Amino acid sequence: MNKIMTFALLTLSLIAIPASALTLTEARQQGRVGETLSGYIAALKNDSETRARVEQINQARRENYQQLADSNHLPRDEVAKLAGQKLVSRAQPGEYVQGINGKWLKK
Repeated sequence: MNKIMTFALLTLSLIAIPASALTLTEARQQGRVGETLSGYIAALKNDSETRARVEQINQARRENYQQLADSNHLPRDEVAKLAGQKLVSRAQPGEYVQGINGKWLKK
C-alpha cells in the first residue's frame, strides 16, 4: 500500500498546470488552501482563482484515487483518507492543515 500511496502522491504532484495559473505550492505558501485528512484541499480564501484551483486539483485527485481504488479493490474514500493522512503529515512549515477537530492549524 505504501508504494501505491507514493505513486499517487507523485502523480498528483505532476499534474500539468498552465504557466499563468496559481500553482498548488503557491496557493499553500500564500495560505489560500489547506490540506485535509479527507485527501482533498480546501479553500481558505474565497476568491475565484483559489476556488477554481481547488476544484481543479480535487477533481484530479478524485480521478487518481478512483484509479488506485479500482486497481486495489478498495473504496475510493479509503484511498483518499490514506492519502490525506500522508499529505497532512508532509505539509511544510507555514502551510495550513485541518485537524481532526475541524480547526485549521498552521504548521
